[in-house]
Amino acid sequence: MRKYAVRGSDGIQLVLGPPKFTDSETFQRDPSKNCKVSRFTKDGKLFGWCNGEVINIVNCSDSKLLHTLDLPKVVSLEFSPKNTILATWQTYTTGKDGTAGTPNLQLYDLKSGKISNVKSFIQKKMENWSPHWSDDENICARNVNNEVHFFENNNFDTIANKLHLQKVSDFELSPGERPCKVAVYVPGSKGAPSFVRLYQYPNFSGPNSALANKSFFKADRVAMLWNSKATAVLVTASTDVDKTGASYYGEQTLHYIAVNGESAVVQLPKNGPIYDVTWNKNATEFCVVYGFMPAKATVFNLKCDPIFDFGTGPRNAAFYSPQGHILVLAGFGNLRGQMEVWDVKKYKLISKPTASDATFFSWCPNGEHIITATCSPRLRVGNGYKIWHYTGTLLHKYDVPANSELWQVSWQPFPDGVFPAKAIVYQAVPGDLPTQESKPAEAYRPPALRNKPVSSYKLHEDEPPQSMMPQSTEKPVSKTALKNQKKREAKKAAKQESKMDEPAESDSTNVQNNTPVAVNTGDPETDKKIKNLKKKLKAIEQLKELQSSGKTLEKNQIEKIQKEDVLLKELEDLEIGV
Repeated sequence: MRKYAVRGSDGIQLVLGPPKFTDSETFQRDPSKNCKVSRFTKDGKLFGWCNGEVINIVNCSDSKLLHTLDLPKVVSLEFSPKNTILATWQTYTTGKDGTAGTPNLQLYDLKSGKISNVKSFIQKKMENWSPHWSDDENICARNVNNEVHFFENNNFDTIANKLHLQKVSDFELSPGERPCKVAVYVPGSKGAPSFVRLYQYPNFSGPNSALANKSFFKADRVAMLWNSKATAVLVTASTDVDKTGASYYGEQTLHYIAVNGESAVVQLPKNGPIYDVTWNKNATEFCVVYGFMPAKATVFNLKCDPIFDFGTGPRNAAFYSPQGHILVLAGFGNLRGQMEVWDVKKYKLISKPTASDATFFSWCPNGEHIITATCSPRLRVGNGYKIWHYTGTLLHKYDVPANSELWQVSWQPFPDGVFPAKAIVYQAVPGDLPTQESKPAEAYRPPALRNKPVSSYKLHEDEPPQSMMPQSTEKPVSKTALKNQKKREAKKAAKQESKMDEPAESDSTNVQNNTPVAVNTGDPETDKKIKNLKKKLKAIEQLKELQSSGKTLEKNQIEKIQKEDVLLKELEDLEIGV
C-alpha cells in the first residue's frame, strides 16, 4: 500500500495513498509541534523523524519502532542507500570562551542490531552537510577543506583516497553500479576560468586521469546533474549579478559534459534565466525551462539538439514521471500554478490542471498520481495539499486548520521496477472533487484599455508548441548551418545599415525608387526631418522586396509598410512648404 508522510505544526503522520486517503492504522501520529525533520529511506522500508526530543525510526510495513536516539537538537538526517548508516546534523556551536565545539555530524550503524555511533565529524555549514554514498555503499565521500575525502565499505577510520585540486567547491557522485564516477567543480580565481572535471574512482592522479573537462567563465556557483546511466552531466553555471543589466537573477549558462570526453554549451533560443533542468529516466534526453516570461521549454537529445519545443507559457519547473513516460511543465511559487501534462512519446498534451498557490510538486512512484502542496514558510496562509491523477482529476484535498502550518509532504519511495509504465490514457478518470479552480483576479488594465475587449491587445506574443505550429516542408537545420545562417543574416543587416547611412543617390535612382529628390531648404531641422523620412521610405522599399520574394515578415515590419503613405504625405508637405 502506497503511503505519504505529512509533517507540520500539528505533528507528523503517515497517510495511506490512493485510493483510500486515510490515516495509517498502524502508525501512531506524533502530536509534537516541533517535528523538525522527517525522511524515508531510499527503498521506502524505513521512516525516521525528529520531534524535538528524540529521533524515532520505524518499519514502514507495520510501523514497528526499531530505534530511538536521544538527539533533540537534530535538524537534518539522511539514510545511506542500503539503510546501513544514519547521518544526523545539528547546528555547530563553540564554547563560551571561543574553544572549538563538539562534533555535530554523527554517523550511526543501523545494521548491528543495537544502534551505535560509528564516527563523528565537525561540519560547520548546513549546506552540503550530508556525506555522499554510491548506490552500493562501497564508497562514501565528504568535502573537507576544499578536497574530497573518500571512505570505502563504511570504514570511516581510514581515508581510502583523496581528490585534491586547487579548491574543490562542490562534487557529485554518479548513480548506478560500479565503477563510480565523480564530478567536481572548481571555481575560477585571478582571471582563471571555473571548471568541472569528471573522474572514475579511484583514478585521480596523472595528467590524463580526468575523463572529461569543461572550463567556463561567468560562474559563481554551479548545479551538477548526472543522468541515470552515469554517462553525462548537465552543469548549470550561475552568476549572482548580470553585468549587462538584463536580469535581476544574474546570468545562467547550461553545459553538457559526457564521460567519453565530449562537451558542449547547450544553445537556448530565448534569452533569460534558466529555471529548471531535468533528465528523463531513459538518460537520453533532458528538458530545460528557460527565458524571460513567458518561458520556453525544450527537450534536447545527447547531441544537445532540440527534439521538441513546447512553445512559451507561465512555467518555471519540469518534472518527468519516475518511468519517464510523462512530463509535467508547471509554474509554481510566484506563478499561478498552471500545469501542462504531456505524453513524452507522442508529445501530445494530456491535461492542464491548475494548483493555485502551490509551492511543492512530487510524482508518486507509480507514475500515475501527483501531489501538490502549499507549504510554510514559503506561504504561511492557505496551507494544504492536493493529490491528482495525471489526467487532471483532483482525487483528494486536505486544508490545514486555521493557525496551523504544513511544512512537508513526501511520498514513500519504492525500488526501481516495482511500478512499470502503464499505457497512457487521455480521458479524465472519475473523481468526487471539483477540479475547477476559483477564478483568479484579473490583471491590471490601463484606463485607456478597460472598455475594450481583452483580445484587442497583448503584452507578448505566445508561441504554440511545436506540434501545433504550421507544418514546414523545410528540412531541419543542423547547429553548424544555423550558426552560419545567423552570421550571414547579421552580415547582410550590417551591409544594409551602412547603405542606408550613405548620402542620397543620384536623381535617376531616386526617381526609380519613387523617392523625392533631396532638397536643401536652408533650415537644418527641416533637412534633418526630410533625410530621416527618406531613410524610412528606403527601408520600407527593402521590406516590400523581401515580402515579394516570399519571405514571411514580422508583425512590426508589416506595420512599417502600412505607414508608407503617411510618410510620403509628410515628406511631400515638408518639401511643398520650402
